[in-house]
Amino acid sequence: MKEPGLGVEIRRNTEVKLFPFTDYFVGFEKVAAVRSLFGAKTAEVLRNLKVEFFSLRFGYMSVSDEDGHILISTNHLKNADMKVLYLDVVHELFHVKQFMEGKNLFQNEFEYVDSPIEVPAYEFTVEEAKRIGMSMNEIVEYLKVEWVTEEQHARLVKTLALS
Repeated sequence: MKEPGLGVEIRRNTEVKLFPFTDYFVGFEKVAAVRSLFGAKTAEVLRNLKVEFFSLRFGYMSVSDEDGHILISTNHLKNADMKVLYLDVVHELFHVKQFMEGKNLFQNEFEYVDSPIEVPAYEFTVEEAKRIGMSMNEIVEYLKVEWVTEEQHARLVKTLALS
């Protein structure tokens, strides 16, 4: 539809290109933490899960609140430390489970570090970080992201009983 006065048309009904999760993330169906999320249906859930790659200099991963697929920054995919990337996938799979349970993934009435969606996902991810042998310092560093202030980071660390 052409916008009067602007002389342009913007088509807003685009199609998103999705790829099978298991084409890019191999072996996650064998990870005990992931199996604890999806149980006997783990292989099926991961086989049916889709990923969408986006190209931004910044950004990490998230889960679509429309259909539960994972969105991943190609920059993060290519350049992140392997443990960070692994933990981010585990974290997002926790959100996939929350989506499957019908939870609203984006609750704006909470700060990120207080979100009833994010805190359990981080609790789960921290346990996996401990299991793979990360030190407390590495885990605390992992929790630092650009959109969280130092005070919020400290609050999250305390909430997760890492201090």
